[in-house]
Amino acid sequence: MSPSSKKNRSRETVKAAGALVWRENGKHLEVLLVHRPRYDDWSIPKGKVESCESVRTCAVREVAEETGVQVILGQPLSRVRYKIGDGSRKEVHYWAARVAPEASAAVAARCAVKPASAKEIDSVEWLRVGQARKRLTYSYDRDLLGELVDLWEDGKLDTWTLVLVRHGRAVKRSVWNRPKERDKETDEATRPLTHDQGETRARALVPILAAYGVGRVITSPWKRCVDTVAPYAAAAGLDLETAGALTEMAHAQSPKGVRSVVKKVLRVREEPTALCTHRPVLPTIMGVVSQYAPGKLLRSVPDRDPWLKTGEILVVHMARRPRGKIRAVAIEKQRPVLSEGR
Repeated sequence: MSPSSKKNRSRETVKAAGALVWRENGKHLEVLLVHRPRYDDWSIPKGKVESCESVRTCAVREVAEETGVQVILGQPLSRVRYKIGDGSRKEVHYWAARVAPEASAAVAARCAVKPASAKEIDSVEWLRVGQARKRLTYSYDRDLLGELVDLWEDGKLDTWTLVLVRHGRAVKRSVWNRPKERDKETDEATRPLTHDQGETRARALVPILAAYGVGRVITSPWKRCVDTVAPYAAAAGLDLETAGALTEMAHAQSPKGVRSVVKKVLRVREEPTALCTHRPVLPTIMGVVSQYAPGKLLRSVPDRDPWLKTGEILVVHMARRPRGKIRAVAIEKQRPVLSEGR
């Protein structure tokens, strides 16, 4: 290898993802660890991001391959960066995660995975925190465990999730608004997604919504919103719930309906919910989310047009804090990888 090739290799960053899977056993917190015989180490399940794969999809897939457990992602944990043997750098994205419920709709929407061989993973164990801390080989894994414990002790680990979706790219109004016999509302209600980016982005949402365990989908009844979340609903075997308050026209007449829908999803603990709507509705929704986002977290709430790009999502992780207060504890923004939808 030439000196220049070695230099380029040293600048490369290998992306990987994993999840620290947790459960409560009585009054104790337990986590799921794996043993790799090749390195004779104990670690948190993780692996390299495959071509045309998002880090979130990778995290769920790697946990399933290495442990045989299907999980639902919770809030993100710290990223870990370190050098590997060939001189390149590795960046690993981590999430807190819980075991998916039996008969989870989200699991039905995921691709099948091939279990890791015994040469890759030869032991999988649930361990209490103290045992896990002693068992983990690497200091950065112990740091992640400490982060998880802090969240648990602060009442921020047991969360529920709202995934806010802006519909995919739609056919332009100048192209769609041609037949004179249709009124403006019908034009808007029936304007479809574009065949390239719009429909592809809708398909790319499927593995992302599945990673967060979405078990309920609420959408504006207008076609471009319905068609954005329909691929996931079909893959998961879910019925779409339409809410007229989420349309542009209903919102223009009275934003109260939107606020009511969003507050109910944020405040009532239930299965992860996706909510799909339009750009003009987003400022009102962001205003509601901001009411639950304390301190520095408020910076994670989009505060200017276009709020979210077409096909982009905002993931809001909610928790009931001590004294019963409900607060957002983490917010993520993600635009699905287009190639995942092809």
